[in-house]
Amino acid sequence: MMTVNHLYPSLSALIKAGLCAFLLFFSLSSLASAENVKDAKFSHQTVLDLAKKLAKEPYKLPKQAPISLTRLDAETYQKIRFQQHAAIWGNSPSPFSIQLFAPGFLYKNLVNIDIVESGKSVPINVTESSFKVPNPEIAKALAQVGKYAGFRLHYPLNNSQDKNEFIIFQGASYFRAVSKGQLYGISARGLAIDVAEPKGEEHPTFTHFWIERPGREQKAIVVHALLNSKSVTGAYRFGIYPDDPTHMDVKVTLFPRADIPHIGLAPLTSMFLHGGMVPAKSTDYRPEVHNSQALAITTGNNEHLWRPLNNPSSLQISGFMDEHTKGFGLIQRDRQFVNYQDLEAHYELRPSLWVEPIEDWGKGQVQLFEIPSNADSNDNIVAYWRPEGGLKKGQTFSYNYRLIWLNDINPMPGKTKIVRSAKGQSSEDGNRVMIIDFSHISAEQLKTLSINASSNHGKVVKTKLIANPNIDGARVFLTFNPENADVAELRLQLMNKNIPISETWLYRWIKPGLFTGE
Repeated sequence: MMTVNHLYPSLSALIKAGLCAFLLFFSLSSLASAENVKDAKFSHQTVLDLAKKLAKEPYKLPKQAPISLTRLDAETYQKIRFQQHAAIWGNSPSPFSIQLFAPGFLYKNLVNIDIVESGKSVPINVTESSFKVPNPEIAKALAQVGKYAGFRLHYPLNNSQDKNEFIIFQGASYFRAVSKGQLYGISARGLAIDVAEPKGEEHPTFTHFWIERPGREQKAIVVHALLNSKSVTGAYRFGIYPDDPTHMDVKVTLFPRADIPHIGLAPLTSMFLHGGMVPAKSTDYRPEVHNSQALAITTGNNEHLWRPLNNPSSLQISGFMDEHTKGFGLIQRDRQFVNYQDLEAHYELRPSLWVEPIEDWGKGQVQLFEIPSNADSNDNIVAYWRPEGGLKKGQTFSYNYRLIWLNDINPMPGKTKIVRSAKGQSSEDGNRVMIIDFSHISAEQLKTLSINASSNHGKVVKTKLIANPNIDGARVFLTFNPENADVAELRLQLMNKNIPISETWLYRWIKPGLFTGE
């Protein structure tokens, strides 16, 4: 397999760099003139019509900020701060407010952002007084550009007194959100095309947003987005509900410009450096470093899969064929600080993200991409739904789904779940030993349980199940002999009279040194 360098914007790196935006000075000069407002009627049909029309035209690259802004380093970009007088709707009865991001540094694409009130849209413009900047030249450049790089929304999420930032749309079609008490981690995207293909990945971009003003009693907000790319255009509607957990209902209509065999719906992007099945390097004091620890899937036949993530030495692509899938997500189940020991990143507070189709998505597969990484600033994990047959030129394609930014999933209510995976090697015979801990299993239950374990290559030598009172559960030991295999897919599940009572544990074993020549 080929090794693919990481190409995704490193959102976790930006958190550590402190690239925070502050409040936008919202004045009449920020909006379009009254003459422009008069004819700017808006509904979601407006976005659909624009996307459909755009799909019939030749693709044009997104407009970008001038080099004077894109060549800024992280330190200088950090000093570009929105004026803190008032956020958009900040002093209004609405519980929501908007703050905007300046273009520059990594954020080259220029984005149109409109406010929708009373069925009319008003573009937000930029003036030389919109930002506090390190020097007048930057202020002048931003005013000449007249557009932004993205936005974030605020809402009294953690308490009733303060409006907390809870979602960001910034960079290509990326966005990320948090629920009550969480910190940013995993990201979502509008669409993925040709990930890890030899010809290179295509990166669709949100080029225009419309944000509807909620009423004073509303606890949700609606954002519309126009997506554009070489192969497709799209109209998106996000119904966003900040809560515990925060969730988003996403409605998508795509207009393909060309046949797209490899397309990813509801793509998720995360980071996994080490932890669990991947021990930390001796130079890292942190036992675990990851925004997500496993891929979880609820299949169409209600099997609950749990696949621990890996940081491989070479690109690994896994496909989980399914029909009528119930959902999938990248999960951060471990919520104990002691297992991370990072006082700055606080990985124990990062959200899990679950994708739930609102209607039947038919046949396809959940694809998982694990990209080699040596730094926690790289988002090296990608997962999405790949529909069978892809998309066809000229054929409109619509689908709906829900995103839930939760702490953990409980796919089998009242039943056990996997809380830890680890691996080692027997000192007696050199066989590999896998350890899987399951929660909520009583000592009495152990007497009736059996283990269903298998491997497509090599041999499962033996399994053993013992009580683990530390987690009020049980521990499974799986001893595996790879024999002459280079790669093997392992599978294990706890059974009670032939009825599954646990998630299905999956793991791809790779012969050490197979791709590195060791």
